Amino acid sequence: MKVAWILALVFGVLAAAPAHAQKPAGGDPVDSMRVLREELKGDKKKIVAASMALTEAEAKGFWPIYEDYQKALHQINDRLATMLVSYAREHNAASLTDDKAAALLDRYLRIEEDEIRLKRAFVPRLAKVLPGRKVARYMQVENKIRAIVKYELAGEVPLAR
Repeated sequence: MKVAWILALVFGVLAAAPAHAQKPAGGDPVDSMRVLREELKGDKKKIVAASMALTEAEAKGFWPIYEDYQKALHQINDRLATMLVSYAREHNAASLTDDKAAALLDRYLRIEEDEIRLKRAFVPRLAKVLPGRKVARYMQVENKIRAIVKYELAGEVPLAR
């Protein structure tokens, strides 16, 4: 599987995402992100499946762990979305104080730490059903997708002022 194809698919999905991610009139941005996540969910699974080259036995053990990981990752994503909405409200209202900025940064760092803890918790589970190189490959695929998503998010978040 060519990495370029995978990245093209991810970029294609993300390119379509902004139109769906727009806040509907009177809608909650966190709800909008949930809708977008559901739309992207199937495509992400296709990317993972294409990248992993799992045997039938590996697939039987892997996919339930994958689903558990995605559920836990969604909780982290919800926290991140909520934190970003809080930041956006403060930024748009020009009410971001040093104390509020420090508190938001602390929330963000806790979210990042929890994501690392999540990865550490799931690697041993994956290692029970996959050989080491496939565990590493899966984490690489997750990290690449995550990096693209975070890059896209970073481009939308204005610098603190």
